[in-house]
Amino acid sequence: MSSRQLTVRIHGALNDFVAPERRGQAFTHVLQGSPSVKDLIESLGPPHPEVDVVLVDGAPVDFAHRAEEGTSLDVYPASDPSVPRVERVGPPIPEMPRFILDVGLGRLSGFLRMLGFDTLWRNDYADDQLARLSHDESRVLLTRDLGVLKRSEVVLGYFPRETDPAHQLVEVVRRYGLTSRMRPFSRCIACNAPLSTATPEEVQGRVPEGVAQRHSHFQQCPGCQRVFWPGTHHERMQNLVETLRKLEQSS
Repeated sequence: MSSRQLTVRIHGALNDFVAPERRGQAFTHVLQGSPSVKDLIESLGPPHPEVDVVLVDGAPVDFAHRAEEGTSLDVYPASDPSVPRVERVGPPIPEMPRFILDVGLGRLSGFLRMLGFDTLWRNDYADDQLARLSHDESRVLLTRDLGVLKRSEVVLGYFPRETDPAHQLVEVVRRYGLTSRMRPFSRCIACNAPLSTATPEEVQGRVPEGVAQRHSHFQQCPGCQRVFWPGTHHERMQNLVETLRKLEQSS
């Protein structure tokens, strides 16, 4: 008995997740049973939160559509100029994205908080907690664990390709169009709470004596009680913010 096959083509950045010999070209795939296109796509590598459009024989379908032999399946990522203007399976980007990150992305979480984005991170989140919080609070899950990203609960999610946190930040900023939404230095890098302004008198005894003499502008965290001021670290972060804005202008 001949095998049941369909033709698949993975487009754009989703090729990062498929075998090298299948990247950028159509290939045949042997069907096992009658899987949904979501399950079929993930069996080939790409996680469903990064999929934006699925076409079967040129017509858009949703993730629940059952794969059938003899058909042609095209899978497109989000934020790709080649994506057809048809019905999407991927959700729209929230007006003000909120994030949750896995244990390996602690430094990235600090960068996102520095830019003013509500970002949850702990070093003891279990996989099911990450998926559940992402779903229940409509947070973008950032993780380099494909198993977590492929959990059915996860709707919004992205797999940073880079391993350097600063480069990961550029990826995420581009993926979610964050430059126009940045509110730098408005959130506590340590605990994620919104910061409030403070007078020198209010922070007296909570900052080094030299700092209190040199600075008149402070911010304080109502959560962890940390105090922040525009020192050398602030200057480095401001340079990073300006670099991100220039990247948007040049893209």
